[in-house]
Amino acid sequence: MGSLGRQGCLLVGVLFYLSMAIGAQAQSYPGLQAAFNSWTPKQIIPDKNGRKVQLVLNNSSSAYTGMGSKQSWLFGGIGAWIKLPANDSAGTVTTFYMSSTGPKHCEFDFEFLGNSSGQPYLLHTNIFVDGVGGREQQIRLWFDPTAAFHYYNFQWNNDVLVFFIDNTAIRMFRNLEGIVPNFMYPNKCPMGLYLSIWDGSSWATCGGRVKLNWGKAPFIATYENFRLNGCVAKQGDQASITACQNSKYALRPRNLLGMLRIRQMRQVRRDLVHYNYCDDKKRYNETQVPECKYNVL
Repeated sequence: MGSLGRQGCLLVGVLFYLSMAIGAQAQSYPGLQAAFNSWTPKQIIPDKNGRKVQLVLNNSSSAYTGMGSKQSWLFGGIGAWIKLPANDSAGTVTTFYMSSTGPKHCEFDFEFLGNSSGQPYLLHTNIFVDGVGGREQQIRLWFDPTAAFHYYNFQWNNDVLVFFIDNTAIRMFRNLEGIVPNFMYPNKCPMGLYLSIWDGSSWATCGGRVKLNWGKAPFIATYENFRLNGCVAKQGDQASITACQNSKYALRPRNLLGMLRIRQMRQVRRDLVHYNYCDDKKRYNETQVPECKYNVL
């Protein structure tokens, strides 16, 4: 993994291969509707073997494409191979995230911020617990995410949440309950999996100064070979939540935060971090983000 220069206009501020795809042709593939909700079926294209799906952003009258799982999980490993829209994608936001519902929801985000051709891609991540977010981090990807598929996933147990790209750990969030007063960790909220691409012209590229150019449409985000390996639970169902809290998925896998992972995250922090809420002294003081000192490697 190599570092990238600060060029261009950047924003400041088990394996289970899914044998089901989502989309307008769902009726052609038995079981699809049992697994996912397709919010915009005319803009979703599954392949015939059910391992890949394309989300298509066509025009300003249909400026959002998305889908979400009907199933939800509490702890596990959730990921997919993703290829982002090629060429000038300024103004677009492509997502892969997990979320519960309601005002006090939990959420983990991968959000890929589109840009003009030749500029580094920014990956925006965030974590919500009990409806509280504000934990944004952005890194400059060290590869071209439009040229080939790369694997993005969450590893999440009762001790720590880790974000990965191609088996490289890029971010962690520790469970500090009992250590930091009033700290809350996402260990009680089952979350579904969501995919989307949408017009984020108001903020995504150069703080909103560069808008989406519909003359470059269609913008296509492709997802394939999903990994859905977790403890299935239902939001509001305390029995299933308790079962997952006592399952093998709640336990930290061996070497999840071994020295290799720690070295990876140190290198990301040193070479690739573009924004980190923990370093934003104008926005937060130390008492407002007490978890930060525990997540420094």
